[in-house]
Amino acid sequence: MSYDKYNSPLSERYASKEMQYVFSPDKKFKTWRKLWIALAETEKELGLGITDEQIEELKAHAEDINYEVAKEREKIVRHDVMSHVYAYGQQCPKARGIIHLGATSCYVGDNTDMIIMSEALEIVRKKLVNVIAELAKFADEYKELPTLAFTHFQPAQPTTVGKRATLWMQEFAMDLEDLEYVKRTLKLLGSKGTTGTQASFLELFEGDQETIDKIDPMIAKKMGFETCYPVSGQTYSRKVDTRVLNVLAGIAASAHKFSNDIRLLQHLKEVEEPFEKTQIGSSAMAYKRNPMRSERIASLSRYVMIDALNPAVTSATQWFERTLDDSANKRLSIPEGFLAVDGILDLCLNVVDGLVVYPKVIEKRLMSELPFMATENIMMDAVKAGGDRQELHERIRELSMEAGRNVKEKGLDNNLLELIAADPAFNLTLDELKQTMDPAKYTGRASVQVEAYLRDVIRPLLEKNEDVLGMKAEINV
Repeated sequence: MSYDKYNSPLSERYASKEMQYVFSPDKKFKTWRKLWIALAETEKELGLGITDEQIEELKAHAEDINYEVAKEREKIVRHDVMSHVYAYGQQCPKARGIIHLGATSCYVGDNTDMIIMSEALEIVRKKLVNVIAELAKFADEYKELPTLAFTHFQPAQPTTVGKRATLWMQEFAMDLEDLEYVKRTLKLLGSKGTTGTQASFLELFEGDQETIDKIDPMIAKKMGFETCYPVSGQTYSRKVDTRVLNVLAGIAASAHKFSNDIRLLQHLKEVEEPFEKTQIGSSAMAYKRNPMRSERIASLSRYVMIDALNPAVTSATQWFERTLDDSANKRLSIPEGFLAVDGILDLCLNVVDGLVVYPKVIEKRLMSELPFMATENIMMDAVKAGGDRQELHERIRELSMEAGRNVKEKGLDNNLLELIAADPAFNLTLDELKQTMDPAKYTGRASVQVEAYLRDVIRPLLEKNEDVLGMKAEINV
């Protein structure tokens, strides 16, 4: 790490080494050389005068890039692609004349971008699957633990801890569907020339349309893709970048929602994110256990959601067959979106894997509110004991208001049950009322819904992705 110049936090603090390498110069330039080899092989196989010796020379230097030569050349010509064509040619004197034959810069630049985004999406996919898997374990473990549910962050009908986790899980599963669709439909640019017309190949192959039609499919197959986009300008449509970043923004939104809920639960002391034995929560308040990992998820997620605007605006403002105002923006927005999401998913995996649940705190808060929620059941029991439904409804409303004032204005415990027991209109004892206070009676079908969701949706998803399960996340800070 250098201390005398800017260092990206995405590299130094958040993203994994695996994701960092995918967007590294080494990965990019080695992919350029693989594309040049694929182009030369295709042209040879389709009849151009390229020799096996030239192809083998290119392959021999596919990995040992002479970076200093390319760097010095770029100072002179101010063109990154031609600098690397020159450097490759220095190592491959026999093949120098056929490197990049018939292609334009976007042949290596755009095809490499597509290959890198595809590989990066696969890393994201694996981590997303593992986050879902950990949430599934959590939901299954706590599917029957009643907890106070909230609407508007106000006490509402109870749910279970596990049921709440399925809400987080479902959003991540939706993100996985979107990711898999976009990844599956990615195509290469192919080799279409300066304005997408393949005019240079018309010249090289002397107008042989049937042969030219074979170029893109052959290159795609050599590079591990099914096909190329059927039409393009000089570049692939920047709409593709928008689709990819929208997937990342969707993951970020789901992670943000999850992290917000954890932060609120940690405030309530019901659920906490992992906290290391030697971790410091506050420089001033030694007792504090701040939800810093969840806060970091929220912080990075906001960055990614806003970052998704970049490719959308770039796509909208491209002129005709291309302009170069996409380039500098793409160099930032695409890698940084992926690096941030990579860090977000590592944090999510770390948090879910180490969530701490406090059942006693959960029970205490639920029981403080449950008498209000049990009033309908209490009223029905009182009617069975001979009471008048309409009179009881009005009386229980008045007693609920009184109990609420005791809690809010006097700081007392909720004494609604005692107030009802003391009212002869209900004809119920305190012991009889307390028998209605089993929280499990008020969680509806929550546990059944968890079981059904895990069985019908999540377990088939995880079985399909069994080969990528078992990941553990390490976070740097």
